[in-house]
Amino acid sequence: MSFLEKITARPWEHAGEMDGVHGEYKTLQSASRTGLMMFLAVISSMFLLFMITYYTRSQFPDWEMLDDPRILWANTGVLILASIALQMASNASKQAMISRMRNMLIIGGLLTLVFVAGQWVAWEQLVAAGYYAAENPANAFFYLFTGLHALHLVGGLFFVLVLGYRLKQKDNEQKVQQGVSLCATYWHYLLLVWLALFTLLLRT
Repeated sequence: MSFLEKITARPWEHAGEMDGVHGEYKTLQSASRTGLMMFLAVISSMFLLFMITYYTRSQFPDWEMLDDPRILWANTGVLILASIALQMASNASKQAMISRMRNMLIIGGLLTLVFVAGQWVAWEQLVAAGYYAAENPANAFFYLFTGLHALHLVGGLFFVLVLGYRLKQKDNEQKVQQGVSLCATYWHYLLLVWLALFTLLLRT
């Protein structure tokens, strides 16, 4: 596998591959994390551009700040717990505590689903109050931010399911450990993104 293939490989698909050689495993492990970091850098650029555009647009006189649903506070707490659960799963994987790792993955996945469902409830509350996307730029940005963020979390859940399948098939432990570690990193990152978005939404 060439260097270019290693850094562009999907981290969850190639995490922990050893090919029978410890040095090769370390190289692939590093490449997997590098691949994830590059992916997160792309996401960061996208959200940063949207946030700059949001702030700039909020300075125009036609901007009408919407009332952020209170459920967003509860949703934030749920996402924090999900991130903690993924970190606990990662810690358990390093200690070869398979049962605990599996339980924490399930809890983290379920909490993430609760968060996404809570965001949907927030949308319904705003629509019921008459905050339609076409009515004001602030409304449209709210739906855009929360929708994109939730979409990235749902994408992460797919890889949690992949890890669950690998556990069921008793796949290579180092593969699973690396995959859980990368998922935990991804969840921590999306938590930070949400905190930044939530702060911006509250202030404008």
